[in-house]
Amino acid sequence: MTYQHVQMPASGEKISVSGDTFSVPENPILGYVEGDGIGPDITKACLRVWDAAVERAYDGNRKVHWAELYMGEKAAGIYDGDYFPAETLEAIKDLTVAIKGPLTTPVGKGFRSLNVALRQSLDLYACVRPVRHYAGVPSPLKEPQKVDVVFFRENTEDVYAGLEWQSGSDDNKKLAKFLREEMDADFFEDAGLGVKPISEFGSKRLVRKAIQYAIDNGRESVTLVHKGNIMKFTEGAFREWGYEVAKEEFGDITITEDELWEKHDGKRPEGKIVIKDRIADIMFQLMLLRPDDFDVIATMNLNGDYMSDAAAAEVGGIGIAPGANMADNIAVFEATHGTAPKYADQNKVNPGSLLFSGVNMFEYLGWPEVAQQINKAYEKVLADKVVTYDFARNMTGAKEVGTSQFADALIEKIQSGAAD
Repeated sequence: MTYQHVQMPASGEKISVSGDTFSVPENPILGYVEGDGIGPDITKACLRVWDAAVERAYDGNRKVHWAELYMGEKAAGIYDGDYFPAETLEAIKDLTVAIKGPLTTPVGKGFRSLNVALRQSLDLYACVRPVRHYAGVPSPLKEPQKVDVVFFRENTEDVYAGLEWQSGSDDNKKLAKFLREEMDADFFEDAGLGVKPISEFGSKRLVRKAIQYAIDNGRESVTLVHKGNIMKFTEGAFREWGYEVAKEEFGDITITEDELWEKHDGKRPEGKIVIKDRIADIMFQLMLLRPDDFDVIATMNLNGDYMSDAAAAEVGGIGIAPGANMADNIAVFEATHGTAPKYADQNKVNPGSLLFSGVNMFEYLGWPEVAQQINKAYEKVLADKVVTYDFARNMTGAKEVGTSQFADALIEKIQSGAAD
């Protein structure tokens, strides 16, 4: 394909997709978007660390060839004000895997969110956010090492597909009249009205992906989180559809929590994945009190948004929380925090969120050795108390460094073999 501004590297091969599987060459071309605000600082730092880890892990036999793609403010400057160029979407489809920094959204015009637009345009229906603790990271919990959970948040329905009618508008009045007169609904006058769609199709494909992840990664349980005790036909339906897909498509490897106690006295049979569910508000408490009870969590959009951020706060904050948006054969990994424009170009912020999104990306590619190099190097650098400002203010005896210097410290550990 010929692009207007995207330049593919002269060497390297694209990932090939056949059916539901993809093949990663030894020299893949991967896309990256710098992002806005602090995006360039953290992206440049992370690219250096990722390349160093690949080199160390495979002794030069594998290499990533990076293709820069454009979204947000940088895209607007290149594409005559277009923050969301069509050729970037086409390039992501072409490359299959990409990673991006945080993106701004134009105020007062255009998209509600560039991130939401990207997810919806490419049908990236699963927001996947692993949350775990790294030794040395400041945490408010007494035992943060017990937190090791992966959130699968539905990305295309619920509030992301929500329909709203403003209080006092003609359409609002028309809908309110219909609801009262035709549906016998009762609510206050002049209420803003909204609808949140949750479908069987969207729910089942999200839960299916969560269960398959649990199988592929040796996880022990999948918990469906919902508010089905109140919203029975949306969130309650999500719960029911989740149990259905587990039974119908994974019945040979899954058991329900009821079956766990009725048939196995609470002891999980070897090789089985337990499917359970929890009410959303209770889950916030349980993730503080008994986080090691949970392994993979599948939930709807708004629940997943709140809960994954809250869980990230338990292990160091959203500044080091990784994330990805996935379809069946397309994955866009991302920093989960905002653009923090007041810190732009200051070489100051923690690159952890984007860094660990890259870790997850290499695991997704089937290159776990790269992930291991970065994870081990990270803990060793923290053991030396070399940290960015956000951690330094919560640590005694810390050596505060900038974004690029933190990357230098990671690379030194990797290249010296300390992370082997």
